[in-house]
Amino acid sequence: MAALRDDAVTVLGGWPRLRKEPATLAPRPNLLDYEATRAAFSWEAARAGLSGLPGGGLNIAHEAVHRHAEGPRAGKVALRWIGKDGSRRELTYAALASDVRRFARALGTLGVRPGERVFLLMGRIPELYVAMLGALSAKCVVSPLFSAFGPEPIATRIGMGQGAVLVTTPELYRRRVEAIRSSLPSLRHVILVDRGGEAEAPAGTVRWAELFDGASDAFSVPATDPEDLALLHFTSGTTGRPKGAMHVHGAVLTHYVTGLYALDLHEDDIFWCTADPGWVTGTSYGVIAPLVHGVTNLVVEAEFDAQTWYSILAAEKVTVWYTAPTAIRMMMRLGAEAVRGYDLSHLRFMASVGEPLNPEGVMFGVEAFGRPFHDNWWQTETGGIMIANYAAMDVKPGSMGRPLPGIEAAIVQRQPDGTVRVVDEPMVEGELALKKGWPSMFRGYLGEEERYRKCFAGDWYLTGDLAKKDEEGYFWFVGRADDVIKSAGHLIGPFEVESALMEHPAVAEAAVIGKPDPIVGEVVKAFVALKPGFSPSEELRRDLLGHARKRLGPAVAPKEIDFRESLPRTRSGKIMRRLLKARELGLPEGDLSTLESDERPAAERSP
Repeated sequence: MAALRDDAVTVLGGWPRLRKEPATLAPRPNLLDYEATRAAFSWEAARAGLSGLPGGGLNIAHEAVHRHAEGPRAGKVALRWIGKDGSRRELTYAALASDVRRFARALGTLGVRPGERVFLLMGRIPELYVAMLGALSAKCVVSPLFSAFGPEPIATRIGMGQGAVLVTTPELYRRRVEAIRSSLPSLRHVILVDRGGEAEAPAGTVRWAELFDGASDAFSVPATDPEDLALLHFTSGTTGRPKGAMHVHGAVLTHYVTGLYALDLHEDDIFWCTADPGWVTGTSYGVIAPLVHGVTNLVVEAEFDAQTWYSILAAEKVTVWYTAPTAIRMMMRLGAEAVRGYDLSHLRFMASVGEPLNPEGVMFGVEAFGRPFHDNWWQTETGGIMIANYAAMDVKPGSMGRPLPGIEAAIVQRQPDGTVRVVDEPMVEGELALKKGWPSMFRGYLGEEERYRKCFAGDWYLTGDLAKKDEEGYFWFVGRADDVIKSAGHLIGPFEVESALMEHPAVAEAAVIGKPDPIVGEVVKAFVALKPGFSPSEELRRDLLGHARKRLGPAVAPKEIDFRESLPRTRSGKIMRRLLKARELGLPEGDLSTLESDERPAAERSP
């Protein structure tokens, strides 16, 4: 357990700096001396942690499964699955590798060739993991889809990606795919994972069992160049068309290094990433990174329920837990007392990703679990964690942390001639940029070369996120460049305002936008969801406005506050500020394919 000393010192925003004593951490953190590790690090040397293929090749599935199945981890549990009904299934690395080889061979019998796209549309069931790793073994390009997508976003993504194979369930096929099948000429094969024993497969489909059960596991991973395309992740944009970020097999080196340093994975860990593999986090850290490290990867089919999650953390003796700010905020609604009574003594490291974690969430971790949540930052385009708070380092609540070894990050300001200037002064706002060259950097947007080129200025990848860097090298998120509010000459980051509002005991969640104003350009407007026991009122509105002015000053504090039962969010949990702004101003809403259709708080939905 990470021991927190009593001599916490005050830092930015009045939040305590959580100091850690490395000597009390068990096991010994993988990243103990940050500066020394960064100075000595090279991607070439880090590759020694992978086995590779003959001739210098790299294949994600080989590193995640096959190499372990051929070594001392063969009998170790790789995948521990808990179904919605409480059923359980465990696959050792040897058993998982056998199933993965069988699926890869089955794809070959269908005539599926390396480089063809395999789309996955399933909930968190074991077959999803087998299909993903099997397709990667066969050098196919995998594109996971979130199982709650409707027919239109499914058709858009399969159409853009020229999907040759779709693996799904009979229920999802009937409800989401059958009606659009004729509009997808590239889709030659639909494989149905029939877990209920249906009598007959729909026309134009093949049963998983018929294909899989008859397949031999005699399969060898073919030669794979590290630059061979492996993953296609779609991310929504402000237009009606999603972006397809392309990643290569060589990205597995980033998955390995970030699992080692950012998530501090050790061989005996029980690891649980709560993200769905339909999102990049659920693929990179719900499948690849833990298996590359040979740990036991816990998979829970059911959706969020705080008490169920606490029970699972305790019963499964989870040691490393990777979750999202949305889930943390839902747990905060119930309070720290809801955690009491669960034995979580095995839980040694907790991390968060998806959107910036407000300082309140970090401190809730200390109050409820006895250790902070360690926020980290990355994007679909980066393919893996780029900036993180590490196990043995001080945590500054509200900060993203510091860059990974091998990652050069900077605050830059764009110049009129298209170049960028690196900002050396501490706490000066600019755009977060990363020096090109890390293995999991996306290699393009599918079919949009010009859009891809605009993401770079010289050697720098421009993230579109505004941030600041303090004198110790910690990065602080300000907001997306298109979310930042310009008011009376001030640039106001929504995250700062939202965090201040969340300090109020009545506020569960907050989202902030800029509303056009003829005098100051934009005024800050906040949308607030309240905790149980609080009701919207004019008195509470005035109290929140006063609280924000006291914390932020009149120039930054919101001028308007609207109460909402819940806030619109993507299915992966990110609050959609642009949608709030579009609805407020009557503007086009853009791509809504990732919008959570049920906008009630997660804690109030049925799993």
